[in-house]
Amino acid sequence: MQLNKSERKRRFSEVSENTALDILKSTFLSIYRNKRAFAGMIILIFFVLMAIFGPSLLSHDLLKQNLRARVEGPSWAHPLGTDNKGKDTLAQFVYGSSGVLTVVFYAALFTILIAAVVGMTAGLLGGAVDAVLMFITNLILTVPQFPILMILTMLIKITNPVLFGLVLAVWGWGGLARAIRSQIMTVKQRDYIEAARILGMPNRHIIVKELLPSITSFLATNAIFIMRGAITASMNLMYLGLVPFSSSHWGMMLQLAITSTGALFGSAALIYFLVPVVGIALFGVGCMFFASGLDEALNPRLRTR
Repeated sequence: MQLNKSERKRRFSEVSENTALDILKSTFLSIYRNKRAFAGMIILIFFVLMAIFGPSLLSHDLLKQNLRARVEGPSWAHPLGTDNKGKDTLAQFVYGSSGVLTVVFYAALFTILIAAVVGMTAGLLGGAVDAVLMFITNLILTVPQFPILMILTMLIKITNPVLFGLVLAVWGWGGLARAIRSQIMTVKQRDYIEAARILGMPNRHIIVKELLPSITSFLATNAIFIMRGAITASMNLMYLGLVPFSSSHWGMMLQLAITSTGALFGSAALIYFLVPVVGIALFGVGCMFFASGLDEALNPRLRTR
């Protein structure tokens, strides 16, 4: 019996949904078996949940100045103490997490997009296109990234996390682009790519349907490492005062702790300095642990039984 169009579409949708669920299940089980990766996932989930739900669980009044409670140590009212203006340290850390994670997410997203376009185009087309794109890439890699970021943040008025993420990505995609190019040059020699070419498939089809799935796990793993690097770069720029953001941003907390509270001289504000430092370190550890098992989870050929 021949199925009509709507019935075929429905069955195809069911098969796709079941396949997606199977992939998610197998990926989660693979990460769960890798204890380091699972611990990293828990840490990152904690930060994401804190950024999403944390501000609604804390009173915004905790961010108001209260000079009578300035530079206090931990107490029942202020579990992590206060800053030099009497604002609650825990509240600042929680409220600032949203902006921090948004910046590093967009930094990773833009870096992956730029690197993937450059690397895949160079690796697939080769010839003069490859030579020009690799010349630009090598130029990007030759010049140190952080001085360029300092110049860009002085020239560009950064007013939102999206623009901040783009600035962090604009000079940080070179190494990943070269790695993607190398992978594409290896993959494109395989039989199924040659078959697609013989069948006259356009380059767009070959890139999206054939090449991109083969490097998905590689891109996902690198996205985690990019987020880890982006949070450090953003903190450095914030500490230098080159990016104006709210005082609850972790980078601004570091700057104010050193310049306004004397945290490094043994005052009660030391915890105000340590909170964002520990947060940055813990986020970096979570990224490192999670990335250690992500490639294996997304690439079935690397999984151990």
